[in-house]
Amino acid sequence: MAVEETIKLPKTILMYPMTLASTAAAIVMRFQQNVAELVIKGDATLEQIFPPKDEQPEWATFDEDLPDDDTDSDDGPAPDLERSTEGRFALYTSADAATGPSDSWARSAATPAKKSVSVPAVVEELDYEQLTLAQLRARLQTLDLDELEALLAYEEATKGRAPFQTLLANRITRATAK
Repeated sequence: MAVEETIKLPKTILMYPMTLASTAAAIVMRFQQNVAELVIKGDATLEQIFPPKDEQPEWATFDEDLPDDDTDSDDGPAPDLERSTEGRFALYTSADAATGPSDSWARSAATPAKKSVSVPAVVEELDYEQLTLAQLRARLQTLDLDELEALLAYEEATKGRAPFQTLLANRITRATAK
C-alpha cells in the first residue's frame, strides 16, 4: 500500500496547484453568491422601510405622457421619413430587403419620395438604386470622374443618404488628386 502511494506521489504533486486554484476559485464564487444574496435582502428591507416614490421630474417627458395625436397611427409610415432611413442599418440594406407585413412602414421609409430627376446612364448600368454601401464601394474603382460626379448629383437629388454622399465625395477627391 505504501509502495503504491509512493509511486502515485509524483502525479499527485503535479495536480496540487490545479486543485488549490480550483478550490480557491470555488471559495471566491461562493463568497460572491453570499454577498449578492445579502444585497438582495438588504434592498428588499430598505424598500419596506423606505418605499420608493413614483415621482417624475418636471423636465422628464415620456411617450406615454404626450397627448395622443391622430397623425401617429400604427398602420401608417413613420412621420419623419428622412430620419428613419439613417443609421447603421441603412448602410447595409436596400429598400427591397425589408419584407413581411410588419415591415411595410420600413419599405416606405427606406424609399422617400423622389424628385423628378434625370437618371444618368451610370445609375442604370450599376443598378444603383439596389446597391448597398459595401457594393458601391467595390464598384467605385471602375468609374471615371464624370460618372462619380453624376452619381453624387443623383444621390443628392434623390435619397440624400449621407454615407453614400460621403463615399462618393471622397472618391471624387481622390480621383481629382491624381
